[in-house]
Amino acid sequence: MKKFVVPILLAMSMSSAYSASTVFPLWPEGVPGMKDIGPEQNGKGYIQNTSNPTLTLVGPAVDRPNGTAIIVAPGGGYVRQAVDREGTQYANWLSTLGVTTFVLNYRMQEFGHPAPLQDVLRAVRLLRSRAAEFGIDPNRIGVMGSSAGGHLAASAGTLFDNPAGRTGAELDKVSARPDFLVLMYPVIAMEGAPAAHIGSRKALLGANPSPELLQLLSVDRQVTAQTPPTLLIHTQADATVPVENSILFYQALTKHKVPAEMYLFEKGSHGMGMRDGLGNASQWPRRAEEWLRARGLLTPAAPAAK
Repeated sequence: MKKFVVPILLAMSMSSAYSASTVFPLWPEGVPGMKDIGPEQNGKGYIQNTSNPTLTLVGPAVDRPNGTAIIVAPGGGYVRQAVDREGTQYANWLSTLGVTTFVLNYRMQEFGHPAPLQDVLRAVRLLRSRAAEFGIDPNRIGVMGSSAGGHLAASAGTLFDNPAGRTGAELDKVSARPDFLVLMYPVIAMEGAPAAHIGSRKALLGANPSPELLQLLSVDRQVTAQTPPTLLIHTQADATVPVENSILFYQALTKHKVPAEMYLFEKGSHGMGMRDGLGNASQWPRRAEEWLRARGLLTPAAPAAK
């Protein structure tokens, strides 16, 4: 489907039609640290070589908007993004729950850290600052990510005040802390066996990252009491990003008394998306819906004041 790009000032309101996806630039004033890496590559459900990050809006089902917003970060090892399976598919499902979804197309290996962190935090700040325009509650903005996108989501939940996530823009004054996280088979650790995912580490931090960067981006070590409530979903059968990643993050959340739930399923390979035939793992969307509902995130909220 052809994407229609609109300026950020024309962001859609709740009274507008949400029948088609709307794409708008994350940095309309200019991408920080912009460089020429050639055209973005799209094909077979993936995006690569992103230099101009965007948000794709998928509105809630017309009869059930509830004011909750979720930024979705597809996975792909910081090399590419599985935008169909872990972006658009999730957005369409969340739409049926009344959630307003924004699929994030973020910078990757061509820029490295801190570009992806800046992108996801910019997305949170942008939605919070324009909540009334989108018909969302500024206190119900979550980030959902899969694999390396899960690492990016977890980074947003732990490094939202880190100086590396700021660019000097006026929007830096707006809180970038997500209100909740949903992490699908996330990359968490940047070092240590068996958890560390070397491919994501190299793409994000380069071949020889400093000990300080490894510590900073091993996001289980950055959890505090201010990390938002989190849902984790992973499988024993994941041979790409070991289940120990989710366990490490859950343990850190528990240590700091952050509300968290974790579902560890037996079956389901890495990147399982929403496939059928994976035993109990295929039921994870129901568990996620239950978690969102129990936290009051699917109950209609009062629209933000304009």
